[in-house]
Amino acid sequence: MSMTDPIADFLTRIRNAIHASHETVLMPGSRQKSELARILAEQGYIDAFSVEPALGAPGEVLQINLKYDESRRSAISGLRRVSRPGRRTYVDAKHIPRVQGGMGTAIVSTSKGVMTGHEARAAGVGGEVVAEVW
Repeated sequence: MSMTDPIADFLTRIRNAIHASHETVLMPGSRQKSELARILAEQGYIDAFSVEPALGAPGEVLQINLKYDESRRSAISGLRRVSRPGRRTYVDAKHIPRVQGGMGTAIVSTSKGVMTGHEARAAGVGGEVVAEVW
């Protein structure tokens, strides 16, 4: 099975796991997915993530520990893929979107690495708007 958009798959697996109230999500790992997970962890949307070698298969497995409050509500209320393979979305530093009026996080892939929209704006760099989380 060929995967045309691994990032959309990453977001969908997290979304599905939240709907099913799972504690953890497993998926094929990649450097970009690890960077996305790092930002989700730094921004407090997930508890933790780890990358392990896949057993009996090449590559790595990315494990994400989801975060819920006492009433089992997820820390993530929404995930959206912005730039898709069919329609890439690039912005300069001045046009990085504010998600939910600043309550959410835009994830931007820049020449200086993957960072939040806030960090990219502060660093004065633009790039590809990978996803939005709120």
